[in-house]
Amino acid sequence: GLTREEGLRLAAESIERAIAGIDLAGKDFRILIENTAGAEFSLGGKLEQVAELVERLRVHAPVAVCLDTCHIHVAGYDIVSADGYVETMKLVESTVGFDAVRVWHCNDAKAAMGSKLDRHEHIGEGTIGAEAFRRLLHDARFAHAAFIAETPVDAPGDEARNVGVLRTLAAG
Repeated sequence: GLTREEGLRLAAESIERAIAGIDLAGKDFRILIENTAGAEFSLGGKLEQVAELVERLRVHAPVAVCLDTCHIHVAGYDIVSADGYVETMKLVESTVGFDAVRVWHCNDAKAAMGSKLDRHEHIGEGTIGAEAFRRLLHDARFAHAAFIAETPVDAPGDEARNVGVLRTLAAG
């Protein structure tokens, strides 16, 4: 029931309270703000909202960004087509900035682009597809970032299989 502005303020204040009294000086520590799928009444589905929250927190704590491939896709950002990827990366640069992106959660999507449904799928088996992951993994602007498979586990070995697919895409 809060407005967007009230929600951003509450989120920032809550994180500030959670870290109050913790000595972060000289520590290699970052709070990562992750984008969301953009479901109704949620914040973070727009890259501008992620950037706003990061800016609000920056004066209180070391903060950076985690982008989730499924969330980006279902929030309506095109990372599948080559032209869409270019346009989406222009938005990443102008909002959160490439340097702030320290982690990518890699997972394909069961739902369509813009659906706002956060349903993860195995790498290369969903509506994002393998080529989009190959493009992302080869993007030199994210050479400093960690890539973490955050995929479903439907059967034993799924974790290793998805990491293997990402490794193959990164190598070739």
